Amino acid sequence: MALHFSGNMMEHNLFVLVDLLGTLAFAVSGALAAEQKRLDLFGVLAISYLTACGGGVIRDLCIGALPPAGISDWRYLATSALASAIAIWARPMIDHLKQPIIFFDSLGLGFFAVVGAHKALGFGHNIEVAILLGMVTAVGGGVARDVVLNRVPIILEKEIYAVAALVGAAIQVLGQRMDWTLTLTPWFGALICFAIRTLALHYSWGLPVIRRSDAAQ
Repeated sequence: MALHFSGNMMEHNLFVLVDLLGTLAFAVSGALAAEQKRLDLFGVLAISYLTACGGGVIRDLCIGALPPAGISDWRYLATSALASAIAIWARPMIDHLKQPIIFFDSLGLGFFAVVGAHKALGFGHNIEVAILLGMVTAVGGGVARDVVLNRVPIILEKEIYAVAALVGAAIQVLGQRMDWTLTLTPWFGALICFAIRTLALHYSWGLPVIRRSDAAQ
């Protein structure tokens, strides 16, 4: 795979797995959002792929990993197509979830945050860049999906979204700097990211909203 992760083969395969799990989760959320907009089959496939691979492509362009893995590796397209099929044929089961798009989006957020941070470190970038690109990997595809579908991107709303991705990426970076077990760190980082996002939605946590005073109006 064209991820060029540093480390042994076991580490490489682990992050490939995490990356593909994130791809599957985000692709399902993209396909479901496209279905809501009543797009045709090509539209569903296109939005699914854009959601799943958009953030990773941006990250790879930033760190010089060319061509981007989302374009050069067939497994990303195949995973995206599989996710679209799941979204279409298993829709009755998926609809039992309270907010299926948000659920799969939150699930993919954690996976992509840790993979993005790990890959940036593997290409020799510093801690700040790794955490930032971990967040970009996690939120980029969702932003692209929302812009194309004429929705307000979640990252621009008051919900805890990008902050959760930053925490997941920071955990991955900290784990690598502290020599934590790499077979556990990405799962822990992804879990914490997912937990923060889920709890924020459940308890309506959000960042402060800037409001103009009556005098300023």
